[in-house]
Amino acid sequence: MIKIFFLKFLNKYASRWVVLFVDVFLMCIGFIFAYTIRFNISFDFETTNLFHQIPLVVIASLFSFLLVGSYKGIIRHTGTKDVINVFIGVSIFSFVITVTVVFNQLFDLFPPFTVPKGIILIHYLVSIFLLIISRYIFKSFFEIVYTQLDAIKVVLIYGAGDSGIITYGALNRERNNNYDIIGFIDDDPNKVNKKIDRVKIYKPSRITKEFIHKNDIDEVIISIQNIKPNVLLDISENLIQLGVKVKIVPPLSKWINGDLQANQIKQIDIDDLLGRQQIVIDNPIVKREVDNKVVFVTGAAGSIGSEISKQLATYNLKLLVLIDQAESPLYDLQQALLQESDKDFKAIVADVRDEKRMREIFETYSPEIVFHAAAYKHVPLMEKSPYEAVKINISGTKNIADLSVEFEVGRFVMISTDKAVNPTNVMGATKRVAEMYISCLSKENNKTKFTTTRFGNVLGSNGSVIPLFKKQIEKGGPLTLTHKDITRYFMTIPEACRLVLEAGTMGEGGEIYIFDMGKSVKIFDMAKRIITLSGLRYPEDIDITITGLRPGEKLFEELLANGEDTVKTYHEKIMIAKVTEFNTTTIKSEIEYISNNNHTHNNESIVSLLKSVVPEYISNNSKFEKLDKLDKELAKG
Repeated sequence: MIKIFFLKFLNKYASRWVVLFVDVFLMCIGFIFAYTIRFNISFDFETTNLFHQIPLVVIASLFSFLLVGSYKGIIRHTGTKDVINVFIGVSIFSFVITVTVVFNQLFDLFPPFTVPKGIILIHYLVSIFLLIISRYIFKSFFEIVYTQLDAIKVVLIYGAGDSGIITYGALNRERNNNYDIIGFIDDDPNKVNKKIDRVKIYKPSRITKEFIHKNDIDEVIISIQNIKPNVLLDISENLIQLGVKVKIVPPLSKWINGDLQANQIKQIDIDDLLGRQQIVIDNPIVKREVDNKVVFVTGAAGSIGSEISKQLATYNLKLLVLIDQAESPLYDLQQALLQESDKDFKAIVADVRDEKRMREIFETYSPEIVFHAAAYKHVPLMEKSPYEAVKINISGTKNIADLSVEFEVGRFVMISTDKAVNPTNVMGATKRVAEMYISCLSKENNKTKFTTTRFGNVLGSNGSVIPLFKKQIEKGGPLTLTHKDITRYFMTIPEACRLVLEAGTMGEGGEIYIFDMGKSVKIFDMAKRIITLSGLRYPEDIDITITGLRPGEKLFEELLANGEDTVKTYHEKIMIAKVTEFNTTTIKSEIEYISNNNHTHNNESIVSLLKSVVPEYISNNSKFEKLDKLDKELAKG
């Protein structure tokens, strides 16, 4: 603490007047040295004259340095210009002293002021040396001091409970000891104004901009276990507006061997924007189901597919086969797994739409579990390319599902989306058709268990809103939003993939799994939070522009279709959607017709077929709305 106080004192108070004082002092020391040198390194001279002459040296030094301004240079940035100023200042001093001595000798005004000319010359040389060398010594000293000062972070710990105390201990144990903890923050009135290890506890209202500035606070570390996300967001937003960095202590379960390490404290990130507790699944059945199995992951290089692959690589698989037609992302995933896992895996560049190629891979590796993540998911792009959406989302799914039945795969897990519920766009409609085809196959065979997972938007996935907002912030804004009232359900990528793995062990086949995602998030509020968490202000620094709903885009997403209900499972957050019954034979035949006749490239014809299979598919803000109007007119006629 004393060291930190000293460093701060130097930082604040080592001003130009201190430099002037030191220069004058060195001039006096140099004057004494000049006398001793002149008299053979001894004090064999009239020292009483020296004491009379020192005040003259002080006055002449002040005059010279104030005239030249040599004391105004920043010591830690001493350069050639400062050396020249010192040379000029000392030269003026010597001139003033010489004139004074000559004038005094001519008129014999005050004999003690008479200084031998040799001493004036010696003093001139000694002073230049002392002043220049002192500047470079102080420059080196200040570089060391400021390096240490920059490394020291002045910190407040938010939370004076057990977690806060443990955090305090972890920071103090930090090897480089570069944390200065000046206080705790807690809203418990029984703790406010008390001290922990001589460190005061403040109530939150005391932490103002003035308080932050006065104490040079760099960071606030939130150390509250099981803090509610909405409380965390409120606290972090308020603190960031005060101009400090906000970090958070990880949950107890992530501490290393039960001990918190300083390097585990992280900045708040997009996972904390969910507005709810993350869903945690720890099921030993997952391990049992995949242990010593050959597992396929299609779309393995995508956001969801890559995370599924990474989580599967932590288990004792017999072989993990990664399939994707995007070679560069697949290569990146391959390299990541090579560094993170010693499990056996194969990365294969292949397209799920190519039935012949997929058959070769199934024949070669004989999968026992298939996680089907390959899909097109971008709503506006698919609205312009129904042919492509049908080809990958329906035909691609059909290929993999049919092969899974043919090769007697034990489990087939398809990843769907909430956009398949009462779809308003081509992408959602094709995913709903894929769900229906999986349901048909599930009812027709007993060897392959088919399950579907249906969830909302994924934070940070490719093409999602978070990376877009972050890129727009990097460019200085504005953030673009389609509608001020638009809402979405969100989950993190690890959450989504834990759900997929869990679904791969549940049920007897044919189920569509959804889960409690909490309340839907207003994207406008999320955009403001991202701006705040980036250390900026809305709308002063970054504004938000409303661009209007895109083709096929919903204002509100749904997790259940009309007529659907849910059934509970053993996990309180996971439910099974009770889907509306349909004629399996008829629907399967229609889906096969869509898949086989997709080569026409006639978008309206393709969308019309989709609407016939999915009657709840009503286009929104799309050129295909006219097909719905036509259907209504035909129904009336």
